[in-house]
Formats: sequence, C-alpha cells, structure tokens
Amino acid sequence: MSSRRTRTRQPASSRVTEEEITNLVARLQYVVPEIHRRRTSDKVSATKVLQETCSYIKNLSREVGDLSDRLAHLLATMDVDSNEAAIIRSLLMRD
Repeated sequence: MSSRRTRTRQPASSRVTEEEITNLVARLQYVVPEIHRRRTSDKVSATKVLQETCSYIKNLSREVGDLSDRLAHLLATMDVDSNEAAIIRSLLMRD
C-alpha cells in the first residue's frame, strides 16, 4: 500500500486558485504583527507566513486562557456587589 494520498476530483468551482492563495497569504502578511513588522521588499514564502500565523494564533489562544484565568480569580476574590464587580459585569456583557 502506498503512503501517498490519492487526490479526489473536485468540481472546478470549489477549487482554490493560485491567485486566491496568493491574495490570502498577502492578507495574512498584513494582519499578523510579526510578519507585518519585519516585512520588507523581500518576499516571504507562503509556508513561512502560515507557520507565523499558526504561532500567532496559538499565542493569542494562550493569552485568552491566561486572561480568563486571571479574571476568574479576580471575580472569585471580589465582593459581587462592589462597583468593580459591576464594571467587570458590564464589560463582559458587551458584544
């Protein structure tokens, strides 16, 4: 048995074109701070952009978890009727 993946035929309308991939990679270069900060006239490979994007998303996820833990600790040690608790509740209710 071969370890190669077999390609299934997809309708032409569902295929992503090379131009679309190039545009998406360019958007990621603009949105991901690490790539955008050091972006020069040098071209960055799509692979590098995707690696940096994955790393950025993992870091964001870790930060959200840390902030969630800190908020839970803060709320657990706070008087629920205090002004600070009311402010936190109002911030959490925002969209």
